[in-house]
Amino acid sequence: MAHEPSVLIVEDNERNRKLFRLVVESMGCRTRLTNDGEEALQAIEAALPDLILTDIQMPNMDGMKLIGLLKAEERTRSIPVIAVTSFAMAGDRERLLEVGFVDYLSKPIDTEAMQQAITRHLGIDRGSDD
Repeated sequence: MAHEPSVLIVEDNERNRKLFRLVVESMGCRTRLTNDGEEALQAIEAALPDLILTDIQMPNMDGMKLIGLLKAEERTRSIPVIAVTSFAMAGDRERLLEVGFVDYLSKPIDTEAMQQAITRHLGIDRGSDD
């Protein structure tokens, strides 16, 4: 059986966490859920995920601080991190990509766009839609 990619979901809103988990697991990925950047770092220390989906605005440690710490460490630098945020101002996408996020999804989440982003960054073959 092929490697089951693992996705770390970092989101402080329980409803969003559940939705993201459903979307990710429907794609055949394993998930781990955390509430903020501090919990995410502990989870990453325990086992490196193949991909991280993180909210930007969270208590304790936000997504911007988290990406900075991940990019500063050799061990975590290459993990693709997708920003999931309700920030939708002009320039936000560029700013997020500039600091190291590989992609940007705005809330409310378009589940198809989320699946496409995950597929793109994990290199999952979803087959053809012919």
